[in-house]
Amino acid sequence: MTTDQNYLDSTRRLFHYYRGLGEKALAQVSDEHIHQQPSPESNSIAILVKHLSGNMLSRFTDFLSSDGEKPWRNRDAEFENDYADKIELLAAWNAGWEVVFSALDPLQSEDLDRIVYIRNEGHTVLEALHRQLAHYSYHVGQLVYLCRWLAGPEWQSLSIPKGGSQGFNAEKFEQEKTRRFFTEK
Repeated sequence: MTTDQNYLDSTRRLFHYYRGLGEKALAQVSDEHIHQQPSPESNSIAILVKHLSGNMLSRFTDFLSSDGEKPWRNRDAEFENDYADKIELLAAWNAGWEVVFSALDPLQSEDLDRIVYIRNEGHTVLEALHRQLAHYSYHVGQLVYLCRWLAGPEWQSLSIPKGGSQGFNAEKFEQEKTRRFFTEK
């Protein structure tokens, strides 16, 4: 596998990983939680999902052929806390990710050096993917934190639970050394 192909494969896996983290966190909260905010200036789960979805739809629709900031995007409206329920929230979440993967899946090594624009600023495809991966992981981290806070003691850890590091590491070091992506079981 070439370095470019490895990069594309790894990037796709990371986007899937962050989608999965968000989904596992969202599964642990109810309708009553999606609009709660730690403070009036903070984002709710609903706002984070709305912003992520809006960004995904804008950045990845016609990814290689049009500016990533679409004229139809209303970014300011993404910060209005107006999803009716979790079903509507999840529909927006899924719509955003579907557009992301529809753009990512056909990319080839030779596409990485192509130039795409976001607000008229040129990025190589590789740079644009880094930008979006960093942006989405930032907000998914916020989303996980909010879900963790709202779920309280019912929260099921999405990584190594507190106090579980020694056991986790012991299990890993009992296995043969192997090359695989960290999200693979």
